[in-house]
Amino acid sequence: MWTSWLVLLVAAGWCGSAMATEVVTVAAEDDWAPYSSMRADRAGPEGLAPALVKAAFKTQDVEVRFQVVPFSRCLHYAEKGAVVGCFDTTRTEANKDLFYWHPTPLFQEELGIFARADADVRELRQKDLEGQSVGVTIGYTYPTDFMQNPRITKLSAVSDGNLVKMLVARRVNYILLNTMPGYYRIKHEPALKDQIKRVGAIGVDSFWVSFSRAHPDGKRMSQLFEKGLQAIKANGEYDRMLSAFKRELQP
Repeated sequence: MWTSWLVLLVAAGWCGSAMATEVVTVAAEDDWAPYSSMRADRAGPEGLAPALVKAAFKTQDVEVRFQVVPFSRCLHYAEKGAVVGCFDTTRTEANKDLFYWHPTPLFQEELGIFARADADVRELRQKDLEGQSVGVTIGYTYPTDFMQNPRITKLSAVSDGNLVKMLVARRVNYILLNTMPGYYRIKHEPALKDQIKRVGAIGVDSFWVSFSRAHPDGKRMSQLFEKGLQAIKANGEYDRMLSAFKRELQP
């Protein structure tokens, strides 16, 4: 299923570069396909995010080793300095002072509102969720104004997979799910066909590698990563990788 994408990962430097002068360990979330998830053979992460991180650091002669863990643990490891950074993280009022942030986001993605397929609504916004029950995933970062809105009843699931099951089982009216991962899940899980649909969005999120303030190399690596990200944007590699990623997900 991901043959061409795996070829892209190799081209982006999936195998460690012999020219690298430094090696860093970055935590990658394990359950957010198609951006970052554990490979079927459990040999490491796959998806757009690890490919971009690898490629950006490679331009700065830095080799990346990934520790693939649930996202809540990914953030914890970065906050405590066990790894130099964690992805994919949104920046909020609650976490903005906990990490070093490179100026340029790694990528952007819509935070979608999903409902059951029989829901007679469309193009909802956050205000429309007031008075409703909404499912969210434990450990994920959501907009501060959404989380602090007492008029929205929030129920939590331990993973996006359980979040979708919660919606199908009618335990909540809506769930928040990033749109491309939501479409990916619907496309690749036959049991979800004709069960759920996107009915709106809260907005577009930017995602970063959150670099550790507790790790001795956290600040320096955040600066190097920004240089690398700018390098692959300037030489066209970023756009080529993003285009290949989008082609892979075409219906």
